[in-house]
Amino acid sequence: MSHSPDSPSAAANFLCREHASEVTSDHHPPPTPPFPDADDAPICGLLDAEVNHMPEKDYLRRCRDRSIDFTARLDAVNWILKVHAFYQFSPVTAFLSVNYLDRFLSLCSIPQSSGWPFQLLSVACLSLAAKMEESHVPFLLDLQLFEPKFVFAPKTIQRMELWVMSNLKWRLRSVTPYDYLSYFITKLPSSSSSDSTTHCFSHASNLILSTTRVINFLEFAPSTVAAAAVLCSAGRDIASANGQWPLIFHDRVNHEMVRCCHQLMEEYVVDTCYASSSTIKERVAEPPPSSPVGVLDAATCGSCDTPSERIFFGSTDEQQAEPPNKRLRSSAPDAQ
Repeated sequence: MSHSPDSPSAAANFLCREHASEVTSDHHPPPTPPFPDADDAPICGLLDAEVNHMPEKDYLRRCRDRSIDFTARLDAVNWILKVHAFYQFSPVTAFLSVNYLDRFLSLCSIPQSSGWPFQLLSVACLSLAAKMEESHVPFLLDLQLFEPKFVFAPKTIQRMELWVMSNLKWRLRSVTPYDYLSYFITKLPSSSSSDSTTHCFSHASNLILSTTRVINFLEFAPSTVAAAAVLCSAGRDIASANGQWPLIFHDRVNHEMVRCCHQLMEEYVVDTCYASSSTIKERVAEPPPSSPVGVLDAATCGSCDTPSERIFFGSTDEQQAEPPNKRLRSSAPDAQ
């Protein structure tokens, strides 16, 4: 492994130019606690702030016309989900990681000729999200699992973290669909039952995590994704009646957008591996694998290994993807 000296021009990208006043002025209310009361003031605050925590408006178009390397983006998301499963991070951590990655890519261009910039970005985003959400955060070297092609020194990842935070204007406590789940579930007719509420919360949480693999969901606001996930978890009888939407989560949540997101979710996300609570429970109950190869097998299931075109653009092709080839480690700038 080799180390290359830092270039002045590259180092300049990692400098922090923000003032404290710029950071503190963007505060938004904390997420709603489980099973909140009838006061929807916190929800209004989240709805006001969520637009500031989404990728730029042209990001989805750029992914579709491939001006952004959507294959590298999918590889990054898959890697994040595997590490998330291995360390049993919360779903919010994985979702935040992808949120940081998409927001950064919507603002900055990174080289696509070599694979290391995307990999470095993935590690940095996961590290930042873990620091935001987890009580125990692995060392930076320990995050780089599954035989990565490049292994980055901690100082390199830390500089990348600064670059990410600077471009995101230090808005790391993003508004996500998880902030709305408890409130929306209380709107369900069956929310009086603790068992049904717990099941709905768990199922909706898994559905939300699955949406990170499909770029079409970037079109929807976090509140819309949360509402669609709750409807999918509650069942068709509650979700719709005679083509109408009888369930109103909030006056400011667009019903037509929820309907479209719900339809997309039922078509491409429901019944995948992340939407199955029982599968996840069984996987967690299994003893930890004894080798890196075993780790990879335990963190992946067949229903996730779908072709990039289908995951990103909603293709109906059911062809199974080829199993991932083992990667050989090699050197990269500031890699070890």
